[in-house]
Amino acid sequence: MECVYVVFRLTGRGKDMIEAWYSVVNFLPFEWAHYGFMKNALLAILFTTPVFAVLGTMVVSNRMAFFTDVLGHSALAGIAIGIICGVHDPTWTMIVLAIALAVLVNVFKGMTRASMDTVLGVFLAFMVALGIVILSRQGGFVKYTKYLIGDILAISPQEIIWLGIIFLFVFVYWYFAGNVLILTSVSSSLARSRQIRTFLVETCFTILLAIVVMISIRLVGILIINSLLVLPAAASRNFSRSVQAYTFWAVIFSVSSGIIGLITSYYWGTASGATIVLFSVGWYVLSVLAGRCMPRR
Repeated sequence: MECVYVVFRLTGRGKDMIEAWYSVVNFLPFEWAHYGFMKNALLAILFTTPVFAVLGTMVVSNRMAFFTDVLGHSALAGIAIGIICGVHDPTWTMIVLAIALAVLVNVFKGMTRASMDTVLGVFLAFMVALGIVILSRQGGFVKYTKYLIGDILAISPQEIIWLGIIFLFVFVYWYFAGNVLILTSVSSSLARSRQIRTFLVETCFTILLAIVVMISIRLVGILIINSLLVLPAAASRNFSRSVQAYTFWAVIFSVSSGIIGLITSYYWGTASGATIVLFSVGWYVLSVLAGRCMPRR
């Protein structure tokens, strides 16, 4: 009950925050700043990109890029199951399925001698095929193709409030569990020797990652969600020499790519998510060059 009460309190304050945000953006001397959908999209960017950056550091460090790709594509199966169950908003079935998938992948890691790539490949093939078969049979595949590319410009104020709640939750989680996650990613055997339950730590992280991915798919799309998680962290890793710098620059690259990409997409008339990815790729290329110019230790 206390959790529900906190959510309601945050929701109420979230409405006040959005109104204050509108007032601030109205002072900007740009054409796009006068449109409500751009104000909402920009605020959504400011909430989601730092989350992508922080989670992405662990995704890159643990070589989980393929796993996040599998999570993203499992959204098709989640949508299909939602249709069968008669759920109006398939986001909830997508989240439930993604959580189940995250747990199953962790369980299967210890049950098979096959490589992790092989296990993930099996899950990817099954999830994509299941989603396409059900959606094509129901005649609704075209209706849900919007999830492939996303549409952050259509985000509602209520959805922004939920993104803000997720933003707070992820950073509180990172504050308390970040060191344990880093130690587990560096050496799981060392973590176990310090009485850390590595399976529980990894499972909790993958569940959190699954929730964030599923909620964000409506905004940026299935096809590029993995890029937004991986590219900023990969760019930061090319030249960072400490964990703090690694996280800091990942956030800088992610937020700047999101803001510049969103505004550029307005003037170019292009898909926002894909435009953001192009700027993320640009940061990655620059980071590679910067990393080669830095002296090696």
